[in-house]
Amino acid sequence: MASSEAHPLIKTGGLADVAASLPAALRQLGHDARLIMPAYPRAVRQLRDPKPRCELKVPGYPAGIRLLEGLHPDHDLPVYLVDAPDYFCREGNPYTDLSGRDWGDNAERFLLFCRVVALIAQGLPALGWRPDVLHGNDWQTGLAPALLKDLPERPATVFTIHNLAYQGLFDRATYERIGLPPALWSLSGLEFHQRLSFIKGGIVFSDRVNTVSPTYAAEVRTPRFGCGLDGLLRQIGSRFSGILNGIDYQAWDPATDPLIPHHYDRDSFGLKAENKLDLQREFGLPRNEDAFVLGYIGRLVEQKGVDLILAILPELLRDPRVQFMVVAAGERRTEQALLDIAARHPRQVGVFIGYDEARAHRIEAGCDVFLMPSRFEPCGLNQIYSLRYGTPPIVHRTGGLADTVVHSTPETLANGTATGFLFDEPQSPALLNAIHQSLRLYRDDPNGWQRLATTGMSQDLSWEASGLQYLQLYADAIAERQTRLDAALG
Repeated sequence: MASSEAHPLIKTGGLADVAASLPAALRQLGHDARLIMPAYPRAVRQLRDPKPRCELKVPGYPAGIRLLEGLHPDHDLPVYLVDAPDYFCREGNPYTDLSGRDWGDNAERFLLFCRVVALIAQGLPALGWRPDVLHGNDWQTGLAPALLKDLPERPATVFTIHNLAYQGLFDRATYERIGLPPALWSLSGLEFHQRLSFIKGGIVFSDRVNTVSPTYAAEVRTPRFGCGLDGLLRQIGSRFSGILNGIDYQAWDPATDPLIPHHYDRDSFGLKAENKLDLQREFGLPRNEDAFVLGYIGRLVEQKGVDLILAILPELLRDPRVQFMVVAAGERRTEQALLDIAARHPRQVGVFIGYDEARAHRIEAGCDVFLMPSRFEPCGLNQIYSLRYGTPPIVHRTGGLADTVVHSTPETLANGTATGFLFDEPQSPALLNAIHQSLRLYRDDPNGWQRLATTGMSQDLSWEASGLQYLQLYADAIAERQTRLDAALG
């Protein structure tokens, strides 16, 4: 499993959760899964029992590159870190500097990572281990399948798209500078509208390609969601599919979660209110069990629909018993807009700018509903965490949100399938209508509300079912690799 991030070693989004929890789940299913990622300083500090395993000579890189080996902090999952200090020993996040600008040498950094991944995928004598499958994730790993494509002894390759909007695009001059084979610059290779596309390498050259929910897999084959790659994704046909992400049910369990103050489960749902009171104190809001508390965690970017929330907050906050709590970071303008609203409504709005894992758990446990009005959402994990914590999500009907949340209607409430609230158009009036619907149920029918929340808690969205689907995908990729090899040999 190759990834540019993995929780808790380093995290900017849901990719990090998947990159850690999927291989851990595969190991529990009896398979020898291992993770490889860059040796960022924060990752090196957290690795269990780290030790240098070998030094690699990579063409085009005069300095030797060390491979560190250790264990994941939370799982018995072997982790390899690619230790190239000139490329990865930087503070900031994996992709941007402390001011939020992309590192100017991201193409070189992640090409180096892909070159090392490709070497290890072929089997290194120093490791005494050779994978049957290389599973890459997102654009930062997309060149590894391209580098392996002509090698007869290569493993099967699987490539997962976590968000097609992030493609790893660079200009032609960068392509020339970083030393990729000239033959890869073509419409059938890495060229995309006269630019180098890392993600296209993963799509074109992998034996199997998937994304992280069935609905998103259908959406990205349309011009509206395909980000220019919908034609290619239609063209590869049955090599492309969607598998819903799971979550780590050990890390996200309100009955045992060490990051929340009061534990509860379906049978002790009333204790959830204690978390609300503590959360109100933490955010400096009046403690009021009757308040209707909405939560939001995530990146402040257009995709996530935070502008829709900002547009309706003045209307919502006319009700003095409505509170809103946020843990988020992103566009500075949006951060400031949230802080301004909190300043105008100090008894109703609490804002934490930044990402804080512990605080995120407490939001899930303490809020009454969770807002996720994303314009598009490949899978989404926070709505699944919300279901697990009995915090009904309010979501736009798109991607993985549509695949995981059942809309509350009189019929679905009566037959016990409702788990949240969906709205069809990414417009602020539609979001406001869904919030009002949830508020009416919360205030007018406490028993119905508890039934809705505990139905969400009973859903099985663990990695076990999704892990089995990935094992089938790997088997299909191995068969595809053999078919291609047989064809090449004539």
